[in-house]
Amino acid sequence: MKIATIVLAAGLMPAWGQEIKLPANLEKLAEKAEQSVNVTLDGSMLRLAARFLSDKDRDAAKARNVFAGLESLHVRSFEFAREGEYNMADVDAVRAQLQPPAWSRVVGVRFRPGNGDADVYLKSAGNGQLGGVVVISAKPKELTIVTIVGTLDPQQLADLGGQSDIFDLAWNLGTTNRKRGPR
Repeated sequence: MKIATIVLAAGLMPAWGQEIKLPANLEKLAEKAEQSVNVTLDGSMLRLAARFLSDKDRDAAKARNVFAGLESLHVRSFEFAREGEYNMADVDAVRAQLQPPAWSRVVGVRFRPGNGDADVYLKSAGNGQLGGVVVISAKPKELTIVTIVGTLDPQQLADLGGQSDIFDLAWNLGTTNRKRGPR
């Protein structure tokens, strides 16, 4: 039964694995940014990284299990000295790829005009599993886009929420200078 489930999941993986394409202009923002973060991990790199995580450490073992089902993880984050350094049309081009029925926006935070917004999108993989997560946080001087593609158990993701800043971002969207509570 377990082997059949794995074979079925592997067969369905291409349907879940739609990569989110970032507009070329977003890739060039690092030149304008005061600080930029660029993390690109494909499935083989995630599996390699997971090998460095100990099975003996409970939190590391949880992360290792999550990494096993992922196809890719991308983080693009930019902090700018001034407003207007990126084009919202480029951000909207990313959002345009996240349409129903494949994707569902589960969190939408809108600030006063000109103060930014944030969204979390989920893609169902069936059987209570997620096929992807996209987090977009667009503030006047900051832009962050996180894409996670692959099979995720929502409980595993919630468990990691307190352990990883990447996943923590999804839970703290829209909070500026807010101190984190106890983990």
